[in-house]
Amino acid sequence: MKGLFVTFEGIDGCGKTTQIELLSSDLKAEGIPFVLIREPGGTAIGEKIRTILLDKANTGMDERTELLLYEAARAQIVKEKIIPELNAGKVVICDRFFDSTIAYQGYARGLKLEDVDFLNNWSAYGIKPDITFLLDLDEQTAYKRRHGRSDEEDRLEAEGLMFMQKVRNGYLERSKEDKRFQVLSALDTPEEIYKKIRKTVWEVIGK
Repeated sequence: MKGLFVTFEGIDGCGKTTQIELLSSDLKAEGIPFVLIREPGGTAIGEKIRTILLDKANTGMDERTELLLYEAARAQIVKEKIIPELNAGKVVICDRFFDSTIAYQGYARGLKLEDVDFLNNWSAYGIKPDITFLLDLDEQTAYKRRHGRSDEEDRLEAEGLMFMQKVRNGYLERSKEDKRFQVLSALDTPEEIYKKIRKTVWEVIGK
């Protein structure tokens, strides 16, 4: 039995973590096998790449270097974690996947979308999410939320409002092209958002 691949997307501060925790808690309570992973990272090699990517000391990183590092981390987690877990019939929940790369490196950095799409498909071994929840939030609100947190901004979070606006627009453009996307307003309460997420996931897994 093939598993279910669910991804969560959105600009930093949109509330992905809260929704992932709610879904994970529900799956656990129902006894549904699942695994939670994040991008970039999720493997020993991927976590080292993540450190390089998000380190604010690396402000001089070239856009193509950035793209290739994300793809390298993705190739590792797809081969090491995602494919085996899906083949085992589990629900795989991923905090970000290749739609982030389209939004951040494609739309926001200005790299050619066809190049990013090719590398995304190649590094993911042709794997695509079954469901993608896009938590849509304006960049000003996201900025306020991030600055209410205790952790320091990483290299990409520190890019500023114009950058995040481009990322948001990129997400929305890409969501129009694929039916796997469910766009949810991140201005709704966490409970309202999760009600829609639960309904979608439970319909697919037949609960």
